[in-house]
Amino acid sequence: MRKVGIVGAGSVGASAAYALTLMGTCKEIVLFDVAPGVAQGKAIDIAQAGYYAPQDTIVTHVDKPSDMKNCDIVVITAGVPRKPGMTRADLLMINAKIMKSVVGNIIENSPQAIIICVSNPLDVMTYAIHKITGWNRNRIIGMAGALDGSRMAYQISKVTGLSSRQTGSLVIGDHGENMIPLPSKVQVGDIPLNELISKEDMEGIIERTRFGGAEIVKHLGTSGYYGPGRAIAHMIEAILNDAQTVVSSSVLLAGEYGYKDVSVGVPVVLGKNGVEKIIELDLDDEIKSKFKVSVDSIQSGIDILNENNFFKGE
Repeated sequence: MRKVGIVGAGSVGASAAYALTLMGTCKEIVLFDVAPGVAQGKAIDIAQAGYYAPQDTIVTHVDKPSDMKNCDIVVITAGVPRKPGMTRADLLMINAKIMKSVVGNIIENSPQAIIICVSNPLDVMTYAIHKITGWNRNRIIGMAGALDGSRMAYQISKVTGLSSRQTGSLVIGDHGENMIPLPSKVQVGDIPLNELISKEDMEGIIERTRFGGAEIVKHLGTSGYYGPGRAIAHMIEAILNDAQTVVSSSVLLAGEYGYKDVSVGVPVVLGKNGVEKIIELDLDDEIKSKFKVSVDSIQSGIDILNENNFFKGE
């Protein structure tokens, strides 16, 4: 059927729908947003842009989340940003409650769907979706590395002057300040990156990748949306086309990398079943230590949910 639902038709959700429409990836895209008129207006605008796409895509909206039915993939971008005076725990609980409502509708109306979580804090929200649904872990995927990897490729291209299209990208860990870009494991064409640039340049790429989102906020006053939207579309394309594409994503670990019952970004293979395989990299001691910091940060968010009895009754 190739039907994709997008919950949250703000800048990121709409950019994903726009990218998918121009790519001709889906047969149908359905938008929902809590703000009256937003999903309807953007659906009309995007559908009109589809006139210039290689294939027809039906782009519609629903007024109620319960009307978004029988989707193959549902993308969740819903949530609120952190506001002045709001603690991390406050933000976590607000967005987790939103997630519980959204996911409840998905369970009821698209019970066979694969869910792609984009809402922040991403890794904790991805974990929450696992607990709320009880579904197999291959069907719940957090969009993190697809975006962070594209940001790293951009930084590598700026340093080398070479096309980012032939640049690999690999970022693991949490989707936040503890993300771990791994340019040392990246190639440009067939050439290892560390043979093209200095160690100093490598460290600069890592730093600028980690704060790639903050750089956009500094200029726009808001977070980016074209990059995230296209990253979402890339993941959806890999799943719908059974492309067996390697993409770093936030997934529930069950012993991989020495951790279990926590969602964190690692390289996976995406195909028709969602996560077809988790790839375990051979990490050196320095990266293992950084990865632990990242996992501990995510676990602290999960602990906040548990302390507030969020999963009671799930």
